[in-house]
Amino acid sequence: MPRDAIYHQPADSKSRSRIGLTFTAPHCPGKIDRRSDRFLPHARKIWHEWRTASQELSDLLAGKQPELCIAAIHSVCAFHLPPVLQRFCQQHPEVQLRVTSLGSDRALKVLKDGLVDLAIVMHNRFLTASPEMVVDHLYDEPVKVLMSANHPLTQYSEVPWAELVRFPQVVFKDGYGMQRLVQEQFQRQGAVLNAVLELNTLDAFRGIVRQGELIALLPQGAIQDVHHDPMLAVRSTTAPTIIRQVVLVTTQDRLQIPPIQRFRDLIHELMVPGGTVADNTVALSPRAVV
Repeated sequence: MPRDAIYHQPADSKSRSRIGLTFTAPHCPGKIDRRSDRFLPHARKIWHEWRTASQELSDLLAGKQPELCIAAIHSVCAFHLPPVLQRFCQQHPEVQLRVTSLGSDRALKVLKDGLVDLAIVMHNRFLTASPEMVVDHLYDEPVKVLMSANHPLTQYSEVPWAELVRFPQVVFKDGYGMQRLVQEQFQRQGAVLNAVLELNTLDAFRGIVRQGELIALLPQGAIQDVHHDPMLAVRSTTAPTIIRQVVLVTTQDRLQIPPIQRFRDLIHELMVPGGTVADNTVALSPRAVV
C-alpha cells in the first residue's frame, strides 16, 4: 500500500481524534507528522488483513472451499455415504472431504461448534430447534433385534416384547440417540432395560452378540448385511415397532457455499427411501478421508 494512500483519503474526524492524529504536519501539507508516521505500519497491517479476509470470503462464496467436513452416524458412514462421497470427489476434486463417525448428539454438537459443515444423524427435535438450523428428512427405518444364530429368540419370526425384555442387552453409549430411543420404548412398555454393556461401533456389537445370549436393538441400516454372517440372526419385533428417523442437518449460512449445497443435493439424489442408496457398489475415492 502506498505511504500516502492512507493519509490522502478522507478521514472521519471522530476516528482521528480518538487516536490523536492529524495525519499531516500543520505547516507542511505534503508531509505526515511523527505520530502518524508511527501509525503507518499498523494501518498497513489492518489494510492487508482486510484485503485477505475479503478475498477469502469471496473465494468461499465462489465455491473455492479447501475442505468439506461431515459428521455422520455409524450406519450412514458404513453403508450409505460411500457412493455420495465418490460422486462428490469426481465433481469437486479440489475439495478435501473429511468424514467423522459420531453418535447423533455429538455430531450435532460439533456442527453447532463450527467443526463440521453437515451432520447426518438420528432426528432429535430438541437439538435442532434453532432458527438457523436446516433439517432435511432422509428416511425412516425400523429397529430390529440382532442375536446369535442359536439364540432362543430365533424361534420367533417377530419377537414379542414380553420375551425380549427378559434378555440382557448391548446398547450404544450414552450420547448416542439409539440408546435414548430404546430406553424410551422400554419405559412405554413399563419394563426395565437390562443394559449390561455399552458399545460405540457396529463391529463390536456383532462380535459381542455372536458370543451368547446378549441381544441388541439396532436400526435396519446398521445390520442390513447380517445375512452374510451365518453366526448372526435378525428378527423384527411385534408392535409397536421402533422407528428411527434419519435427517441431514446444516445451517442457513453454510448453504450459501456451493460445495456444501452440492453435497446436500447429492445426498437427496443418491440416498433413496428405505435407508438404501441408488448405487452401493462404487469404490471410495482416495480424496475422501474417513
